[in-house]
Amino acid sequence: MELARATNRGVRLRNRSALLSKLFLDGPLTRQDLVRSTGLSQPAVSNVVGDLIDEGLVVEAGAAESDGGRPSMMLRVAPRFAFVVGVDVGETRVRVELFDFAMTQLATVAYPLDPRRTEPAVVAGHVLSGIDVVTARAGVAPTQVLGVGIGVSGVVEQGREAVVHAQSLGWDRVPLERLIAAGTDLPLHIDNGAKTLGQAEMWFGAGRGARHAVFALVGSGIGAAVVTNGATYRGASSSAGEWGHTTLVYGGRPCRCGVRGCLEAYVGAEAVIDRYREARGEPVPGEDEESQLSALVDAAGTSATARRVLDETAAYLGAGVANLINLFNPERVVLGGWAAMALGGLLPAVREAAGRQALRQPYEQASIELGVLGVDAVALGAATLPIERLLAAGGIRPANRRITEQIELHG
Repeated sequence: MELARATNRGVRLRNRSALLSKLFLDGPLTRQDLVRSTGLSQPAVSNVVGDLIDEGLVVEAGAAESDGGRPSMMLRVAPRFAFVVGVDVGETRVRVELFDFAMTQLATVAYPLDPRRTEPAVVAGHVLSGIDVVTARAGVAPTQVLGVGIGVSGVVEQGREAVVHAQSLGWDRVPLERLIAAGTDLPLHIDNGAKTLGQAEMWFGAGRGARHAVFALVGSGIGAAVVTNGATYRGASSSAGEWGHTTLVYGGRPCRCGVRGCLEAYVGAEAVIDRYREARGEPVPGEDEESQLSALVDAAGTSATARRVLDETAAYLGAGVANLINLFNPERVVLGGWAAMALGGLLPAVREAAGRQALRQPYEQASIELGVLGVDAVALGAATLPIERLLAAGGIRPANRRITEQIELHG
């Protein structure tokens, strides 16, 4: 009898998860759409949808167009069921954004960082301040926030508390989750920024519909997320995707990680700006990397040096993309991150260079595209981390881990 009850609960939870996930990613949909797309029976869909509506997760969104019969009601997730915070810890700024359950951005704030000295305690302080700012601006109480997702440079070692290894930032086993948790009771979810960008583009952007894809984050540094058969490949210790530290030129330019010849030392925004300075003998005008890279792109129409540096950058980036194509045989390679957006005009040259360097057959099967979510992709993807947990749980909110630990400790 107990086994039967457990089995029934498990089936119902899987059905809730499947239907809620479908509505979240593809809604609005009708009940008939859900029957066709999930393979569940009409009674099962009706029962579960009724529960989701009663619990406030799903709302009706008007009647679908009818061809003469009785119109069906459209369903969608309830935007104000929960709110999530997404954080992009970049190398030049910390961006904090608030979204509702339909992933509509409600508020955002950004804090500049000194790329020469990125202190973990400063980053944690910006994250905590940002949470307070965006929730206050949107009039959202902390109790309404499902969780905080954080995308960060470097390798994120998952465990009881997430620890960050980022050689380029000088971070070695930084207990970032502990630093942030000291100032908030909200559930925290931390992952590599390239991986959160990849999840955002897979769910909402240029990766939709692909089962095998690589998402390259091009900013001050370089990273990638490899998606195979719909799941992000992480490797033995979650460090898979450190594409920026693959060797492009043996013994070449010094990289911030401490070795020479890394792809990042040629294609990262900091490296592109530095290569221009070396070639021209003078710095690029601008107060920060973003304004300097923009100035370099603008100068390409009149400066032969700027044009040559950008042409070389396209060739280097194309070679790096060719390596991804040869290694992973993706359907799609998506270039994202703020620097990729700034260098978007190089895309035809990047494709051409990748075609020269990659094996012909896998290259012909792959498309190379720019991300469509812009500079918010890392934070948006980070905000999906608590959402992903909620969808897997069928819409049942997880207990606050810190409160649960206190209960267990004190009885």
